Amino acid sequence: MPACMEMEIAGLRLPVYTAGTLIVGSGAAALNCAEHLYDLAHRDLIIATDKLGAGTSNNSGSDKQTYYKIGVFGDVPDSPMDFARSLTAGGMMHGDLAYVEGVGSATEFFHLIKNGVPFPFNRYGAYVGYKTDHDPRQRATSCGPKTSMHMYRCSLEQVRRNRTKILDRHEVIRLLVVGEGEERRVIGAVALDRRKLDSPTRGLVLFSVQNVVMATGGPGEMYRISVYPRGQIGNHGIALEIGAVANNLTESQYGLASTKFRWNLSGTYQQVIPCYFSTSARGGDRRFFLNEYFNDMRTQATDIFLKGYQWPFHAERLQNMGSSVVDIAVHNEIAAGRRVFMDFTRNPVSDGQIGEFSLEDLGPEARRYLERSGAFQATPYERLAHMNPASIDIYTEHNIDLHEPLEVAVCAQHNNGGLRGDLWWESNIRCLFSIGELNGCHGVRPGGSALNSGQVGGLRAAQRIAAVYNEAPRSAESFAQAAVGQVSDELSRLRRYERAAATAKPVRQVRAEIQDRMSREGAFIRNLDGARRALSEARALWRQLQTEGSAVKSASELPAAIQNEHLCLTHIAFLQTIVTYIEQGGGSRGAYVVLDERGDRKLVTRRGEEMPHRAENLEKRKEIFETTLSGDGEFAVRPVPVRPLPQDDSWYETTWRDWQEGRIYL
Repeated sequence: MPACMEMEIAGLRLPVYTAGTLIVGSGAAALNCAEHLYDLAHRDLIIATDKLGAGTSNNSGSDKQTYYKIGVFGDVPDSPMDFARSLTAGGMMHGDLAYVEGVGSATEFFHLIKNGVPFPFNRYGAYVGYKTDHDPRQRATSCGPKTSMHMYRCSLEQVRRNRTKILDRHEVIRLLVVGEGEERRVIGAVALDRRKLDSPTRGLVLFSVQNVVMATGGPGEMYRISVYPRGQIGNHGIALEIGAVANNLTESQYGLASTKFRWNLSGTYQQVIPCYFSTSARGGDRRFFLNEYFNDMRTQATDIFLKGYQWPFHAERLQNMGSSVVDIAVHNEIAAGRRVFMDFTRNPVSDGQIGEFSLEDLGPEARRYLERSGAFQATPYERLAHMNPASIDIYTEHNIDLHEPLEVAVCAQHNNGGLRGDLWWESNIRCLFSIGELNGCHGVRPGGSALNSGQVGGLRAAQRIAAVYNEAPRSAESFAQAAVGQVSDELSRLRRYERAAATAKPVRQVRAEIQDRMSREGAFIRNLDGARRALSEARALWRQLQTEGSAVKSASELPAAIQNEHLCLTHIAFLQTIVTYIEQGGGSRGAYVVLDERGDRKLVTRRGEEMPHRAENLEKRKEIFETTLSGDGEFAVRPVPVRPLPQDDSWYETTWRDWQEGRIYL
C-alpha cells in the first residue's frame, strides 16, 4: 500500500508518497483505470486530483449524452473490425488503436452496467441503440443528460469501496523523469497541496512511483468561448515539457452550447426547432438573424432540427445550405459584438419574405422524426417537455427557466488530439500513460466514442501496468538522487513567481490573453496569417513568463500561475501544429474551416457569397501530425502515416501461449 516519508531539499522537508502507480485526475477514465488496477491485484496506487468531482465527466452533458458502443442488440451484425472502420472513416486515427477500442467496447460497456450505470434496456434485456453523428449503425446509447456523471459517480463508489487512496486538492505541476531518448522514463511527480499554499513549503508534495497515468481531460481553459467546466486545464503542458509526443492537435470539436450554465445544446434541444435571435450587447435591438442566411423557412427550420444529430460544427455542412450555416450565423453575430439566444417559447420567426414556420412544411427527415415522436405540440418548449423532460430539468437544477431566452455560443467542446499512445495507451516516455481526453487517438470520430475510448484506455493501461510494470518502488535514496535537481528547479519556478518583475503580467491577464488568442485564431475558423500571428504572440508570452514570471498577489494564485505556464506551452503546440498543417496544404475538415482568399469553396447563402475557404485535402486523412518540444518553447511537427486496420487472424493455441508467457505486451 502507498507509504509516506519526508525528504529534505533546499532546507525544506517535503512529504514523499511512495506507490506503484500514481493516477493524475479523477474523472470517469481515471477512476475506471483505478478500478481495473485494483481488480488486477495492483493495489499500491494513489489518485491525486485538483478537485474531486470538478472535471468534465461530472459536469458535462447534453440532451441525452451519448455513449458509443459496439452493437449488442437485434439482428444487425457488428464486429470489432466494423467498429474500427467507423472510427477510422474520418481519417487521422491509427487502425490498430481503433481495433483495440472496438475489441474492448463490449467489455467496458458491460463493466459500466455492472457498476450500476443505468443504461436502458428493453423487455428482452437488449441495450437498444440509436445513430449519432458519423455513425453508420445504431451503436449509440444514453442514460439521459447525465451519462458521464453516472459513469463517474458509480466508479467513484467502487473506488471508495476498494479503499484506494485519493488525495484531493492536490494539483500535479511537474513530472519527474530519468534517462534520455528512448530510455527516458517517469519516476514520479511534484504536486501542490492547495490546502497548504501559505506554509513555508508552499504545499509541495512529491510522489515516488513506478508509473504515472494521466487522465486530466482536455484543455478547456485554453479558450474564452468554451463549454468545458471552468478550471479544466488538461495538463498537456507538464507532459510536453518532458518530451512526450502529442498528436492530432489540429483536431478539436466545437458546438452550440449555453454560456451561463455550460451545457451542450445538441439532440432534442435542436430537434424541437427553437427560435434564434440576437441582441445588442445591452440587450436591445432584437433581430432574427437566421433569416439573413436562408432563402426559405423550410430550409432554416430543417437545418435547426438537423443540428440535433449534426451538432458539432462540420466544414462539409457549410455547402448547399447545410446545418453548419447555423453555427456560422451565430459566430458572426457574436463576432460583431452582439449576443445570441435560443428561445424555446416560440417557433422560428419569419421576416415576412421567406415564409412562415410550419411543422407540416419541414423536410421529410425532420417531419418524420417529430411525427414518430408524437412531438407536434405548438411550441418548442412543449415539444421538449414531451420528448425529453430531463433536458429541461437539468437547467432547472441550475436555476435556469427555459421559458426565458437562453444565451448561447459556438463553444470549444472536445479535443480529439492529445498525447500519443501505443496499443496500451503508453506514451513515448516509458511508464507514462495518458487516457481519456488527454490521449490523442482520434481524428474525426463518431459522437460519443470518446467515452468508450476513455474506458478502454483505462483498462489497457491497467493491464500493461499490472503485467509489466508491477515492480517495487525505487529506494528513497535512489529517488532522492534522481529527483533533487528537478524538484529544486520547481522550487525556483515558484520563487520566480513570488519575486516577479514589476513589468510582469497579472495571472488573470495571462489567462485571458491565452483564451482570447485561441478562441480567435485556434478554434473552428482558421487562416494561415492569423495562426502565424497568434503563434508569434504565444511565443512572446512564453519568453516573458520564463524571464519575468507572473505577478502573483498571494500564495493562493500560485497554482493558477503555474497552470498558465503549462497552458501557454500547450497553446504554442496547438498553434504550431495548425500552422504546419495549413502550410503543408491542409484544408477545411471535420470541425474547422480554413479560410483562404484563393480557396476553392465559398459559403453561399441569402447574403451572397462569402468566406472563401479551402476544401478538405483528403490525402491528409492518411497522416497524423506529431508534435514534440524541440527547444525553449519551440515545437517540431511532422506527419506520420496512419497505420492501417490490422489483419487479426490469430490462432487460439498460439494466442493462449503468448498470453501465458506475457509476449502479448511486447
